[in-house]
Amino acid sequence: MSIFKKLFKKSSDSESTQKKDDGRSKYMPEEKLPLDERFIHNFTTQGGRFLYSLDENEVHANFEDVLVEHDFFETNVLCHDSNLRNRFNGFNLKFSDVHDDCSFFLTTCEYIIADNGAILFSSNQLKEKKPADFPDTMIVLATASQIVESIGEGLRGIKHRSGS
Repeated sequence: MSIFKKLFKKSSDSESTQKKDDGRSKYMPEEKLPLDERFIHNFTTQGGRFLYSLDENEVHANFEDVLVEHDFFETNVLCHDSNLRNRFNGFNLKFSDVHDDCSFFLTTCEYIIADNGAILFSSNQLKEKKPADFPDTMIVLATASQIVESIGEGLRGIKHRSGS
């Protein structure tokens, strides 16, 4: 072994990789995490926060926790979706369509992208505004059925749904 390999070798990384790959041939395809785990990993490494809810009660509990953590009670909320306004009506928030003076943006999305942890919006959610026009904090509600592997797959889904 050369001196450079000895100096720059990370023993813990190479040992764990070796143990992990002992039963696999180097010609076998790489094992991939499930889509939801890949999205969560990629989204959180980019600084996003992910909360998972099993039912509507947990959605409301998680939403309330976010409001408490950021002191968002009795604040203006940018929200274009009437279904979301009805869903979170009991939280003493002032829903607005005007982008000025809102503490956070509450919205849905078209798809969430597993490969890069991105969120795919359409003009339905953003009302053709630029990301710079929105508050710094965004709360996006999505379901497990909205997870796709790549942006291309999400764009194909939007195109298929719109019938173009």
